Amino acid sequence: MIRRISAVLAMVSAGLVLTAPATVEIVVLPPPPPAPAPPVVPTTEEVAARITPAVVTLSANRGWRGISGTGIVLTADGTVLTNHHVVTGATDISAVSPHTGASYDVAVLGYDTTLDIAVLQLGSAAGLPVAAVTESPLPQPGAPVTAFGNADGGGVVVPAPGTVVAVDKTVSVRDSMDGSLRRLSGMLQVDAAIRPGDSGGPLVDAFGTVVGVNTAGALEPDPAVVPDPPEAYAVPIGIALDVVDQVRTGTSAGTVHVGPTPLLGVSVTTGRTGGQETGAEVLWVGYGTPAAGTDLEIGDVIVAFDRRPVSSTADLEEMLMARRPGDSVEIGWLDAAGQRRTATLTLDAGPPR
Repeated sequence: MIRRISAVLAMVSAGLVLTAPATVEIVVLPPPPPAPAPPVVPTTEEVAARITPAVVTLSANRGWRGISGTGIVLTADGTVLTNHHVVTGATDISAVSPHTGASYDVAVLGYDTTLDIAVLQLGSAAGLPVAAVTESPLPQPGAPVTAFGNADGGGVVVPAPGTVVAVDKTVSVRDSMDGSLRRLSGMLQVDAAIRPGDSGGPLVDAFGTVVGVNTAGALEPDPAVVPDPPEAYAVPIGIALDVVDQVRTGTSAGTVHVGPTPLLGVSVTTGRTGGQETGAEVLWVGYGTPAAGTDLEIGDVIVAFDRRPVSSTADLEEMLMARRPGDSVEIGWLDAAGQRRTATLTLDAGPPR
């Protein structure tokens, strides 16, 4: 707004007083708008009501053993995010929506073992509620968060409130199925009491938006005892969604495997001579597997896969996971006498690995 007022200005010069009317413009600014009201932080119950419909509980069978976990619904037609360790080795996987009671068969679309992330598809799913996610900014230490999951495999989505303790953490965790250790990097550390069964569930911010995927809780030797204060970790959702994007391309690349898992049928360990890695030493050959159709025996050392050198189990795993069931490959190995042997076989389909 501009207001004009008249005034008399006096000017003194050489003893003479001259006067003349003048107009002065004064700019009057409007009052600032009121500050927006701070967002209302929902209660834990309200957050649970937002996220629970977009969560499924998972059951994965591995022979006579099983494991429970949790999944985050990303698309209305049933694309679900969870942990790789929930589905590894599973021969049968099923999902249940605690919100509706509906059950689904589950297919594994792809996974990344180094990030402990797997992407699933629920069979015949349609119209599912979808979780809200945010990739940035990451919650910082002190920010309130809540982990949701199938705690202790009870089939009920349970909240575990806490705060962010640290970001970009590296941690070694033990696989509950086979006891193996894995090293996870870039993790969010939280003090929420994440329990077995919560794996793969959503870690959400104060408004119920997913910021991470529950991955590991540090448990005492008695699984019923939670450390005080709790110590747990989650994969930032942006990192997990990168795996989803790679899986959607339909092509395995880097550490991401897409599609059915190829099966060779051997268990191996890295052979060493004089401190040098010498190949993948065979520990056993699975009955009825592609490897069983060759002359491979326990103690033999695999040194080539598809005519490429193999110096360790990591080499063999990387080459194998780049292939698909039905592919024909040549393997080369050294037998007990040190003689070089070769065989061509067709890879079978196996459980996620």
